[in-house]
Amino acid sequence: MLAPEIETETPHSTVASPTRTSPAQITPESIEAARQLAAEVARKVKQDVRMGREHQEGRINWITAIVMGIFHVGAIAALFFWSWAHVIVFCVMYLFAINVGIGMAYHRLLTHRGYRTPRWVEYFITACGTMALEGGPIFWVATHRVHHQNSDHEGDPHTPHDGTWWAHAGWIVSGRALHSETALLGRYAPDLTRDKGHVWLSKYHWLPLTIAGFLQIALGAALAPTGHRLLGGITMMLWGTCLRVVCGLHATWLVNSATHLWGKRRFETRDDSRNNWWVAILTGGEGWHNNHHAHPVSARHGLAWYEFDVNYYGIWLLSKIGLAEKIQIAKYDKADPKPAGVL
Repeated sequence: MLAPEIETETPHSTVASPTRTSPAQITPESIEAARQLAAEVARKVKQDVRMGREHQEGRINWITAIVMGIFHVGAIAALFFWSWAHVIVFCVMYLFAINVGIGMAYHRLLTHRGYRTPRWVEYFITACGTMALEGGPIFWVATHRVHHQNSDHEGDPHTPHDGTWWAHAGWIVSGRALHSETALLGRYAPDLTRDKGHVWLSKYHWLPLTIAGFLQIALGAALAPTGHRLLGGITMMLWGTCLRVVCGLHATWLVNSATHLWGKRRFETRDDSRNNWWVAILTGGEGWHNNHHAHPVSARHGLAWYEFDVNYYGIWLLSKIGLAEKIQIAKYDKADPKPAGVL
């Protein structure tokens, strides 16, 4: 399924107010001028939302690059302070940020609406997604819908056709930073821009991660022996935030890069998506990417019994306690696999 149609708006800075003319004043020249003006407006609007390496500004986004660099340095430092307590906090945070937040919330709920939850549950699991350091929900959802609309074609934000490194991380640290351009991205996520809760979470997407970091410092200090409380707090944060964020980022980015390069194709889709088992393990089921591109609305990506899909199991669990409904599951015919919409 492609992304929703774009709701375009006329940029005030590029369009002059039309001059009223009577029928007698209409000439072939005025008709041609109006046609050219309309074409220019359409070109600028399309250019505003077009993504992909060719349409970026070709320079490093230094704020993003520096933040990413700091987190990577913190992740390396964390490896020198191993403990079981650190590992447990890492795993719990990874589960909530990547599996619950990105897989269940940002991707399968908000982007594709593969199931429904009460509003408070939607906000909670979306807040979990903000702790992955992958931007707010409006940015993430809009970018992913653009990816589905243009997958491995011109305008795809992160296709390996533009280079493996670009698909993996280059698209994040280069070009325009669209995180705060809610109105622009809203053309691809109008359902979220009309929701005050998601607008707030998009604006303050850094807040849950920051709060979680301070809580980790407090926990680490409380668990550390006397005289080492400061070090205990810092190292706990290095594991629970820096190392966990970096591992989660690269796991998510592998869906953009590796699953369009390596793996098996069950369905003949219009892109290069593939099912990659080791990416599925790292991401809780997002690696069954060819299945997903063939059936985007399906809340279940692992369509065979052996395709491990932790994120779907989480959705299933929510349904069993009455917190998820209208779960969409692809009907897969092993003898004749076809993408959704193909007769």
